[in-house]
Amino acid sequence: MVTIKEVARRARVSVAAVSRVFNHSPLVREATRQRVNRAALRLGYSPHGAAQSLVTNRTHTIGVLLQDPYGPFFSELIRGIERTAQARGYHLLVSTSRSAGETLDVVLRSMRGRVDGLILMTHDNYAATAGGTFQLGFPVVLLNCPPADAPCDSLGIANYDGTVAMMRHLTDLGHRRIAFIRGSEENFDSAERLRGYRAAVQRLELDQDPALELPGDFSEAAGHAAAKFIVDRALHPTAVFAANDCMALGALSAFRAAGLDVPTDLAVAGFDDIPMARYANPALTSVHVDFSELGERATDRLLGALREPAAHTPRRETVPTTLVVRRSCGAALS
Repeated sequence: MVTIKEVARRARVSVAAVSRVFNHSPLVREATRQRVNRAALRLGYSPHGAAQSLVTNRTHTIGVLLQDPYGPFFSELIRGIERTAQARGYHLLVSTSRSAGETLDVVLRSMRGRVDGLILMTHDNYAATAGGTFQLGFPVVLLNCPPADAPCDSLGIANYDGTVAMMRHLTDLGHRRIAFIRGSEENFDSAERLRGYRAAVQRLELDQDPALELPGDFSEAAGHAAAKFIVDRALHPTAVFAANDCMALGALSAFRAAGLDVPTDLAVAGFDDIPMARYANPALTSVHVDFSELGERATDRLLGALREPAAHTPRRETVPTTLVVRRSCGAALS
């Protein structure tokens, strides 16, 4: 078995220098790091992770806990987290939980000793009152959650601003009667998007018909059901704004089945700008969210807390959104 001494001899450095390289010390020069890594590769040496953890009290692994990971944007989120973590010499441990409350506590605490820090994405309001949960001995970053009682970083999407921007765009196109397909009841993103819709209806003096707010759960089936309800009850909106693209795509299918043409008969818009949005027929106008950037920024915050815990000050950040106009809203495209 190849030893660390042999790697040091081959790389012409001290054993301590080799140890610093494999422990991802920032004190190592890049040239030394490359020389040690080349020597280890040629000799077939791999450091013993468990032994390193005992010495450094670090696993060089960050945990990612996703509660109910439904939706096509999760791959982009994980890609952003993984790219940033790997660049800093960290691995990922990804777990999922579909329950809140005590079950989520159990999953969180099971990561103790396995990870150096945790990125938690829970869409419901549980995290806001779970201050005791985060006394785990490592830093936690919340994604798309209400601000928590605990002192930890949190990042979210500009849901409210993105919704208001879309409503203003639809109003500029002449729409006054705009239906809204809501997301899940306990979902924080959903609540913020609904808040933006209601604020825009008031501010822009649009039709305030309670029937124009339709239930949804972020699934294609919910969007299809909402659109069918709109047609069956003859609600006659001139535009339909769904709280996510999956529901908007479901609505497009239902309107097409009912013989309605989008955007001639009514406009349709969504939120998230998932890859499928641009390939829909017609291509879907949406609010773009850079989920890869969200993952990158969350990982940066977590690794910053690990690198300089005494100097790190938790804060809340918001990732901005942008309006992407396509054919489904009826706007003239340049």
